[in-house]
Amino acid sequence: MVLAAIHIQFLLPFALFGGVAAVVLIALEYMASGRPRAEERLNVLCELRRRKNGSLDNPKKEKTVARVLKQATPNFAKPLQPKDAEEEGKLRDRLNYAGFRSENAVSVLLGLKVIGLIVGLILGGGTSLFLSGITQRTLMVTISTGGILFYLPDLILKILTSRRQQAIFLGLPDALDLMVVCVEAGLGLDQAMRKVAEEMQKSYRIIADEFALCNLQLQMGRGRNQVLHELGTRTGVDDLRSLASILIQTDKFGSSIAQALRVQSDSMRTRRSQLAEEKAAMTAVKLVFPLVLFIFPGIFVVLVGPASITMIRQMLPMMAGG
Repeated sequence: MVLAAIHIQFLLPFALFGGVAAVVLIALEYMASGRPRAEERLNVLCELRRRKNGSLDNPKKEKTVARVLKQATPNFAKPLQPKDAEEEGKLRDRLNYAGFRSENAVSVLLGLKVIGLIVGLILGGGTSLFLSGITQRTLMVTISTGGILFYLPDLILKILTSRRQQAIFLGLPDALDLMVVCVEAGLGLDQAMRKVAEEMQKSYRIIADEFALCNLQLQMGRGRNQVLHELGTRTGVDDLRSLASILIQTDKFGSSIAQALRVQSDSMRTRRSQLAEEKAAMTAVKLVFPLVLFIFPGIFVVLVGPASITMIRQMLPMMAGG
């Protein structure tokens, strides 16, 4: 009886963890398979059309788990849906800054946060329950793991946004120089943006995609001022905002576009050099901490260590004899 009780107590955490994991997987499969066949077929056709435009990968290569998560995240996102249009707009702006412009991007992000919370509670709770049983530490570890995985999508989104904005900032002067060459060769602003999108597809893909989107919007009949304004706002880069403002004013007052682009390119290069000088000046300050923590102790031991050993060897016999 004692052995049976020990076996039951030992296997109980595994049984609980397996049961909860099975329930979550069944729920994911149920929510993923809840769509009608016709709707799934329409989604496949839309993805194939987008694939022809070069915006998505082949849906046949999409893994089953990724497809299940993509279909299930809108259902998980219902508890975290924005309460008003302003909050939803701010969240969508954050996603636009990172390059996610899909209609269901908000639902996918919120659904991933909920899934991360559930997975964190299951993993943290199951591991802590197995190692230390039901204690206060188990509760703290479970809550901490769930919170970390809940905010992990926000952290990843912030990192992607920073990298994307940095790539735009570094590649925009070259794009402006190419636009200056195109404009001085006799092309209009729309044709110059199209040429930049074609030529910079390999070197600066993000800028090329932004200009290609502007060209597509212009071809659909939208106003140039509105398209340029959206170019500055959807990326979150101040340099693109100022460039859009300059182009709008140039188009409005009829001034030279090439001169405005050249001035903007020179100012951006000056700003990049200033930022490089600022980072170089901050290097000395940043080196203080590793010097104090790692280098100075070693130097102190090397310089003071032999003298300390000599003093100890000479003073200890004198103190013992006294």
